[in-house]
Amino acid sequence: MKPFKFLWICLDMHGCPNRCLHCWLGHGANSHMGEDDLRFMAETFRPFAKELKISSWYREPDFSDNYRQLWNLENALSTKKTKPHDELMSIWRAARDPGYVPWLAQLGLKKCQLSLFGGEALTDKYTGRRGAYQDILRSIELLKKNGIAPRLQAFVNQETIGEMSHIDELISFYNIEYAFAHQGTCVPKLYDLWPTLATLEQMPPKLTAYSLKHWNVKSLNEIFGKPEAKLYQKFCDSNDTKSFVTDKPVFFIDRNWDVHPNISAPEAHWRMGNLRHDNAQAVIERYLNNSSPAQAVRHNKPLSEIVHACGNPDGQGLFGQSDYIEYMLDRFCERES
Repeated sequence: MKPFKFLWICLDMHGCPNRCLHCWLGHGANSHMGEDDLRFMAETFRPFAKELKISSWYREPDFSDNYRQLWNLENALSTKKTKPHDELMSIWRAARDPGYVPWLAQLGLKKCQLSLFGGEALTDKYTGRRGAYQDILRSIELLKKNGIAPRLQAFVNQETIGEMSHIDELISFYNIEYAFAHQGTCVPKLYDLWPTLATLEQMPPKLTAYSLKHWNVKSLNEIFGKPEAKLYQKFCDSNDTKSFVTDKPVFFIDRNWDVHPNISAPEAHWRMGNLRHDNAQAVIERYLNNSSPAQAVRHNKPLSEIVHACGNPDGQGLFGQSDYIEYMLDRFCERES
């Protein structure tokens, strides 16, 4: 078997303090895996990649109390020994651990992303826990104090649009240099709230300008995409099929050792095997052969069949083309299971 050019493996060692409504990674129970589990995962996949990147999380970075030790272990197990910290952080930890943000600064982090859904009530609601908004404000202050630029990510839908002006206020109050908006990845419980063209007409000026600069586009339509009805019409006669296989894949491994490709939600129809019950070669062969149920559907069924079965010919929610196809694919697989 030819090794991958690059392989990134992420183990959900400790889970996440949040239960975000928009999260496509799922709300599985938090786990308490050990350093030997991370070592086992890395060594199991090492023969199958020229370059290997190891992460101890895929939901909340640095959520584990031993985050510094895990950071060092990730570096030791990865091919490149000095990988930079991702531009993400644990706002939960930042508000509770006075050494955390200075540690991020010591690693050379220059920007860090924070997610908002409007004001305090909506942000707490969508983050799935009380106090999340206040943790975000505290994180902004700590980042700026330690020379790290906060980057505000605002999620827009028909419920949150009425509070996007609050993001403009935060930009002004904290003198924020970086911010952007988008709708995120659609999950079924948010489908009826998905932004429409009418939603975009309510976007406030600063967040609009920051978003256009962030995405390097000239209009919000280029960020949020087209109404579902137009995409449905485009694909309803399409014979297109697709393989998701790449020589630089990312795999997610949950607390039960089930392995999923980082393509869409880590649900049963994306499952490629279990690392404790199957060897790594068997898991990789299922990936390469498009053998997980979702991969098989997209590889073998024409797109028109998927869209006809699950799409709404009158839908007005805005989607990017690839996001819409993946949303349809997930709904199709759930329907067939």
